[in-house]
Amino acid sequence: MDGNEDRVDAIWQIGVFDAHCHPTDILASIKDIANMKAKVLAVMSTRLQDQDLVREAAGRYLLKDSRPDFLEDDSRYVIPAFGWHPWFSHQLYNDLDKDVEPDQVQHYEMVLTPKPADIGFMQALPRPRSLRQFLQETEERLKEFPYALVGEVGLDRSFRLPEGPSSMTGDMKGKTGGSEEEYTPGSREGRPLSPYRVNIDHQKAILKAQFGLAAKLRRPVSVHSVQAHGLVFEVMEALWKGHERPSKAQRKKAREAAKAHHPDDDEKSQQVAEQSKASPFPPRLCMHSYSGPPDALKRFLAPSVPADIYFSFSMAINFSNASTAKVTSVIKAVPDDRILVESDLHCAGERMDKLLEEIVLKVCEVKEWPVEDGVRRLKENWMRFIFG
Repeated sequence: MDGNEDRVDAIWQIGVFDAHCHPTDILASIKDIANMKAKVLAVMSTRLQDQDLVREAAGRYLLKDSRPDFLEDDSRYVIPAFGWHPWFSHQLYNDLDKDVEPDQVQHYEMVLTPKPADIGFMQALPRPRSLRQFLQETEERLKEFPYALVGEVGLDRSFRLPEGPSSMTGDMKGKTGGSEEEYTPGSREGRPLSPYRVNIDHQKAILKAQFGLAAKLRRPVSVHSVQAHGLVFEVMEALWKGHERPSKAQRKKAREAAKAHHPDDDEKSQQVAEQSKASPFPPRLCMHSYSGPPDALKRFLAPSVPADIYFSFSMAINFSNASTAKVTSVIKAVPDDRILVESDLHCAGERMDKLLEEIVLKVCEVKEWPVEDGVRRLKENWMRFIFG
């Protein structure tokens, strides 16, 4: 066996953990998870049609134990993520402040830009759903799965709504890179794009509400951001305003003051008490398939940021074009304990394993990590992101 084969075997023996993927987009591929090399998939929901599909996949590959030893058995697991993607944010109306269901056309006139002149286009869109009701349903799903994430959520300034109906039929077959099955209804792939976008204020309202739910239940979040990294940070920053992490000098002063008032309390018990307090922001966030520049990392990783922010990378998105200099520089700049890997693929099976293997090797190469050491680092990072 040559050195390369040894490296590949080591990857799977230690364990590979996909931080972000969408196999419920090709529902027939869910059965292939059982035969994959990857130990655990964090499976995202995005819209109305896949919420229950993700729930069903998680029940089929159920994780029961907190921080389990994934090498004890040969099982495969799904960590579900429940959320509403910015591509579909127009399909929710914001009734958190005013509990009134809007007229369908009036709703789309308000949230789409430019304002559509074609009433037929708006009438063909799905009837908008209540954000309040969606949050209630999502909270129930999250409570059903104690290790579930909130995701995929975020902001996107570049996407445009597709033309035509949302059901995927025969012409989508064969575009999956492995499966000949049809896409789950509701997908936007394969259809020509309209000139219309969801205005960013509406996207931000939907994102903020989902961040609030993640904060309430203390769940990690998988975040989509395209041409919107600064805006995503601003939404986060507004939530943790007044809760920033103190400097070392401030922490020392606070410990001394607390000890003076409670001399029997040790530092660890004080930290536990502080962490148990309710916070208005999620505890951990992952910027999935992060595409921002290295300089933007400084804001997310500033010492005052009270949430732990991770960055995941994929072959499908980050290394999909000829120029890799930017993503290589970003991977180098991300702290070793904040980097994750993902497939971001819509179809479970051999191709997902292959993409995961490639991104693990690529990250190890860029970071100049020995492969076995790198795989262990990535595993530990994933465990901290999911379980805290």
